Parts: sequence; C-alpha cells; structure tokens
Amino acid sequence: MILAPATPDDLPLLLAFREQAASWLSKLGTDQWSRPYPADRLLATIEAGTVFMVRDGKATAATITLTSDAEEGLWSEEELREPSMFVNKLTVFREYAGQNLGGRLLDWAGDRAFRSSAKWLRLDAWTTNDALQRYYLRQGFEHVRTVREGSAINGGPRVSGWLAQREALPAQHGFVDRAPTPAPIIG
Repeated sequence: MILAPATPDDLPLLLAFREQAASWLSKLGTDQWSRPYPADRLLATIEAGTVFMVRDGKATAATITLTSDAEEGLWSEEELREPSMFVNKLTVFREYAGQNLGGRLLDWAGDRAFRSSAKWLRLDAWTTNDALQRYYLRQGFEHVRTVREGSAINGGPRVSGWLAQREALPAQHGFVDRAPTPAPIIG
C-alpha cells in the first residue's frame, strides 16, 4: 500500500468517506461526525499538504490528517511549547477494517513526527466515544485530560476534547511512503 498526500481531486471521496464513517459510528451508538464537515475547510487542509491517503492499487483504504497546528483551546501554553504533531480525521474505509491500518497510520504519524523533531504525537478524540478512547490507549497513547468546555460552535460543550499523546518515535509502518520529507518543528 502506498501512502501519499491527498489532492484536491480527492475532496469528493473524502467527503463521502466521512459520511460512511458517520453512518457506521451512528450504528455503534455515537453521534461522532454526525455534522457534515465543511468542504471548503477540508479542501484547505488538502491544499496545505496535511491530508494523506493510503492507496491500495486504484482503491483508497484510509486517510489521516497530520499537522503541527493544534486545535485552539485544547492544549495548554506549556504543552504547546513542546514540539508536537497532531492527528486528525483518521479514518479507515469499512472494506479495510480489521487489518490494523489505523495502527499502522498512527505508527507512520509517530515516525513522521519523530523525523520532524517533534517530542509528541498528540490527538483529541470524541469525548463520549469510549471505544475510540480505548483504541487509542491500546495504541500506546496516554490520556492527558478531557476538555469539556470552550467549543467554538455556539459556545456549547466541546464534543472532541479527550486528549491523548504518545512519544514520537521511529517506526516500521509497512507503507510505501510517498509523502514529502517533513520539515522540522520548532516548539
């Protein structure tokens, strides 16, 4: 499988991918990703070079967004001084579920963060999705805290504020990595 940056042509696929994931999550009893993601925001992250796709021949198996930009209001000033990379929107197409693609993508992200001189690979997860939180703990992440207030949307409670991190380390992920060499991160 090849891991490469997403292109603007991937936008419709990524939007459909998210809808598929939201439907699957709904069947599991969570409202995660139930609100449509704005296409213009997704396109901006693609154009910024932070969205990556796992390709299996002509099929797309998974996607991950990896950035050095933290979501506002989640991490403390002290934490933000530590060089870190942040995982967002990790999604595996249902046809590829059960093959540890998510774990391999997290290893790839940790390796990329390490090569960028980051100390941490960090993420936030849906506050009420206990199964997802347990998954990240099994992947070696440690829970930092849960932020419940400060949502930018209507001033309501934050829905994705379960914070976790693991040390950025070199890893064997098994992908043919076609992503450009990461730039160093300065904390």
